[in-house]
This record gives sequence, structure tokens and C-alpha cells, in this order.
Amino acid sequence: MSAPELTSIDGRITQTAEARVPASDDGLLRGDGVFEVIRLYAGRPYALGEHLDRLERSAAALELPVERAELESEIAALLAEFGEHEAQLRLVITRGGRRIASTENLPSLGEVVTLASVTYSPTVILTGVKSLSYAANMQATRLAKAEGAEEAVLVRPDGIVLEPPTSTVFWVSSGGQLRTPSLEAGILASITRARIVDALEVEQGEFPIDDLRSAQEAFLASTVREVQPVSAVDGTELPNCPGDRTTEAREAFAAVLAREMHVST
Repeated sequence: MSAPELTSIDGRITQTAEARVPASDDGLLRGDGVFEVIRLYAGRPYALGEHLDRLERSAAALELPVERAELESEIAALLAEFGEHEAQLRLVITRGGRRIASTENLPSLGEVVTLASVTYSPTVILTGVKSLSYAANMQATRLAKAEGAEEAVLVRPDGIVLEPPTSTVFWVSSGGQLRTPSLEAGILASITRARIVDALEVEQGEFPIDDLRSAQEAFLASTVREVQPVSAVDGTELPNCPGDRTTEAREAFAAVLAREMHVST
């Protein structure tokens, strides 16, 4: 059963299909704004405080004011009306000054995912910022699908692995090390990534795409995906899908999730 799709704009809650922002808002005209997406478990947001912290950091990088207290109050009112559904919550702050919170149905994801590498040059002043200027990320996914894969993995022009457009990537190298790109490589500080890195022994660094292509196993991690096994990279099937380390990561994140959601009640 689909969850209701509701949107709060500056505290006014409507059906999402009826929500409106002015056409003059630079969030629409120029992609000037920031956002976060948060998983809802039975209507309860996971790691809301950390997502709001990251939203504020992104906004600060764009010199965009955030009225956090008002936003938190509006989120609480929206979720009270939303009820106990499995879904996701999208938060948006626009240059026009709108505070937007929307509940959305979870996307349909397969048990496994295939990847295709797409060359991507990070914009230095937006590195680590979840801005509304996500056209490049979405185009990367479309390019990957044109190659017959389901998702992209962004690769710097020098061949260093970054991340998929809306998640982070982990893999087990041919030598058996669980690896993920470091934040210094130019990736987003993913909240789910941080949980997995804290729970498991993970080597972080700048790794070439050939290291990922020759991996024994790999998985994506994100707020929405949680842990999703990767079955192929650039048309090459990985030997293990899901492998032991993927299963370990999935179990570790499930334990963290259960502990943190229990503590927050």
C-alpha cells in the first residue's frame, strides 16, 4: 500500500500534487538551494539530527540561511499527519526562502544492482554539498543505463573512483580488503557510509576504477538503499553477489539501525 504523499511549505501542509512554490524562486530557476533525503521507518525519521546538521553545512557553503527550529517544528507536524508508513522524507531549502518537507514513497530497488563507470569532474566549491544542482548526477545515471547498467559510479578524470550519484560504494579488493573512497577523494560525507566504516574494518583512500572492476564483491550504501549488493561493474560480473563482506555490512547496519531507532523512542 502506498504511503500518503504530503508536503509542508513553510508550515502549510497539503497533498504533494497541490503544493506550490513561486516560479520566481531561484531554487527552481537556478537550482540554488540544498536538500536532504531521510528514511522513514514506520513514520519515524532515521538520524534526523545528523541530516539536519548536514543540511546546515550544505547551506552554509552556499551562504543560505536555514531556520532550523521552524523546520524541525514543521517536520514534526508533517510526520504527525503522515502516520506510521515506510517512506522517505525530502527536505529542501530554496534561495527564495522556502522551507519544504515532503513525504515520498520509497523507490523500487532490485535485490542487486549493476554499475557502469561515468567520468565526472567534481565542482570544487560544491564538493560535499547536497545542492539542488543535481542535473549532472541524474545525467550520470541516464548514461549508465544507456550502457545497459542500472546505476552509475562516478570516476574522476584521473581514473579515481568517487561514488554513485545518490549513494556510496564499497568493495572487496582482489587482496581481500574492504575498501571505500575517502572523503578527501571528493565524495559526500554519507551518514550510512559513516555507520558502516565505524562498524567494520574498512580501508579508505583514493582507488583506481580497475580496483573496483576486479573486486571480489561490492555493494552500495545509502539512506534509502541501506546495503545493496552489486552484481557487475562495466559489464564484468563480480565473483560473489552477495559476498560475505556484503552480508556482514548488511547485518552490521541492521544492528546499528535497531539500536539507534530503539534508543530514540
